[in-house]
Amino acid sequence: MTPGFLCIDKPSGPTSRDVVNVVQPWARPAKVGHAGTLDPLASGVLVVAIGAATRLISVLQGQPKRYRAAFRLGLETDTEDITGRVIATHPLPEGAVTIPQLTAVLRGFVGTITQTPPQFSAVHVGGRRAYEWARQGAEVSLAPRTVEIYALDLVAFTPPEFTVDVACSGGTYIRALGRDIGRQLGCGAVMTELRRTAVGPFALTHAVALADLTADNWRSKLWPTTAAVSHLPMRSLSPAEITAVLHGRTIRGDPLRPLSEGQEVGLLDGTGALLAIGVVTPDYQVHPRLVLAGAN
Repeated sequence: MTPGFLCIDKPSGPTSRDVVNVVQPWARPAKVGHAGTLDPLASGVLVVAIGAATRLISVLQGQPKRYRAAFRLGLETDTEDITGRVIATHPLPEGAVTIPQLTAVLRGFVGTITQTPPQFSAVHVGGRRAYEWARQGAEVSLAPRTVEIYALDLVAFTPPEFTVDVACSGGTYIRALGRDIGRQLGCGAVMTELRRTAVGPFALTHAVALADLTADNWRSKLWPTTAAVSHLPMRSLSPAEITAVLHGRTIRGDPLRPLSEGQEVGLLDGTGALLAIGVVTPDYQVHPRLVLAGAN
């Protein structure tokens, strides 16, 4: 089985696991997983990893994401989106929130921010997911986390609805971002729509609709494993270096392309396929951190 990724345009409705379950029978016995959950309400880019590519899921999860998100002011729900139970309403008289006010608040969220995940989230608390506690009516303490908002641009504002384009780090909760924007405005807000437009190099413009994937054509839609590390410098290995890497041994650095200590590098086999991800050691050699060979 050739490892790789499917860049799928998930429709609103199915869970991310539902999408994996569609692909899994076609790829057996290879492992199949996804690189970043999209809630059932959300649509857009869902990267599905197949075979050895599943070892790269953590690499993709850490890459920047892009979203288009819509929110409604004047409302708060327990899930922080429109599907939840209403817990507060805030009348929003005409002109209560203006475009200059909204854009000023949005600017304040650009950069490094601290964000508390939603109660209905997959964060682990006490050995269980936070949403499992929330479904039982229990409110748990969730530790704030630091995330990066690279860009937050207002696309449309027709009170009480507004739409934004977001570029952010992995681990950012867009529902929580809307919640905090609403709180800053003093009227609350819930997410009404979410569409993920990119995960690292995987963009919506290149995604295939889930309905268009079949047992006969899915292999032709595979992205190579190198797509997950396209942001890294690459190095082609000699046969002796390939053997060393497969055995977890450090190899010499490339004197023609010196790299910084701690920097990661994609290590390629003789065909140009990704063999491993290496990291530069203090003595400027390269140690394999993650090896794909042997995974299925």
